[in-house]
Amino acid sequence: MSQNFANRLTHPVFKVVSQVVTERDLEAYVIGGFVRDMILDRPTKDIDIVVVGNGMDLAEECGRILRVKKVSLFKNFGTAHFLYKDLDVEFVGARKESYRSESRKPIVENGTLQDDQNRRDFTINALALSLNKKNFGELIDPFGGIQDLEKGIIRTPLDPDITYSDDPLRMLRAIRFASQLGFTIESESLKSIFNNAHRLEIISKERIIDEVNKIILCDKPSRGFELLYNTKLLHEFFPEMCDLQGIETINGKSHKDNFYHTLEVLDNLCENTDDLWLRWSAIMHDIAKPPTKRFDQEAGWTFHGHEELGAKWVPRIFKRLKLPLDHKMKYVQKLVRLHLRPIALVKGSVTDSAVRRLLSEAGDDIDDLMKLCNADITSKNEFKVKRYKKNFEIVTEKLKAVEEKDRIRNFQPPVGGEMIMKTFGLQPCNEIGIIKARIKEAILEGEIPNEEIAATHFMLTIGKELGLTVVEEPVFRD
Repeated sequence: MSQNFANRLTHPVFKVVSQVVTERDLEAYVIGGFVRDMILDRPTKDIDIVVVGNGMDLAEECGRILRVKKVSLFKNFGTAHFLYKDLDVEFVGARKESYRSESRKPIVENGTLQDDQNRRDFTINALALSLNKKNFGELIDPFGGIQDLEKGIIRTPLDPDITYSDDPLRMLRAIRFASQLGFTIESESLKSIFNNAHRLEIISKERIIDEVNKIILCDKPSRGFELLYNTKLLHEFFPEMCDLQGIETINGKSHKDNFYHTLEVLDNLCENTDDLWLRWSAIMHDIAKPPTKRFDQEAGWTFHGHEELGAKWVPRIFKRLKLPLDHKMKYVQKLVRLHLRPIALVKGSVTDSAVRRLLSEAGDDIDDLMKLCNADITSKNEFKVKRYKKNFEIVTEKLKAVEEKDRIRNFQPPVGGEMIMKTFGLQPCNEIGIIKARIKEAILEGEIPNEEIAATHFMLTIGKELGLTVVEEPVFRD
């Protein structure tokens, strides 16, 4: 017995489409993600309507009746689109596709609903609901997608080798859906992804990174990254991350597996933020550990300088992956460079001077840096983790106290170059830089307060040391 979901298709868009296709003797179905998410009770704002016939004509007529502001027509693709209230509605003519090995762009022909369902990536995305008056709301499910939804399985409608070879982006989509929905990729499909991983070379980096970012934004991204690693897809576009995997042992001393440590840090961080770029900072924070790895008989395994080298790598990796090279990249770079600093404070003594320096360098990103570093406290030794977490709370409180007292975050010394030049009658020269650096250092070290009068007196002292003559006495603001 076929299932019917007419009681769930109450939105005006469905009623209007049904009315128009009935008048014009056409067939139309809502298909794909909307149907999947509706059955799973997941919120969705995208509606895909497939028409056996001309999708653009249907879209224009439905748009007119619904009084939408604009119907966008894409004649080359045979699709149309409009926004109606909070919904994104797309119309496409039913089609069948064939592929060439060197491209993921298909050769498209008009087709039937069955042809259209055959070309879908997964059984759970091939589900369709009729919008035709005679069987409105009836589920058309030729591949058992409803059972796969119930069992939590990602499976291709046709032979997975054909599905993935035709459009290799579907391999990343399989992993993305498995991550987002908490589903399992069916074994034959998983094996096929492994066998076809090399086909990812025909996909643009922009398409790849779009899927990867969606995986990173999942509640538990480690699941997706483990699948990317185990299927060898990650090796195709992010070898630096793959290089983190593995444990080496010398004289009974081992280091942790930095790939799985990175995933643990990422998952920890995701409990406290949904910021994509902060999550990227977790992915990148130990990226340069492999080339900085050394073994010392006394100290064991060390990774000295991996934070500086990692920060240098960030622009190169972002450029290759077609990630933004603007302030977002610089933000990630800064957090990678500074990620050891709060940990060092946790392990050592928390001096006001060290806290001031950290506040000065991190600026407005200090809270995000602390979130990253808190997530970076991982160990199989539960007692060790508890001790670190407790010390971390002390550092956090110290940061608040010093910031309140000294106002160091993003600070510029209260005496600038203009005042120095005026006081000593200088043109631009090295002495100005020396005086500014000395004042900043004195404030950070707590030798003088972060105040104009104290900084000005200190400027006069340094000027005297440098043999400069005061030509104009400084005037203090009220």
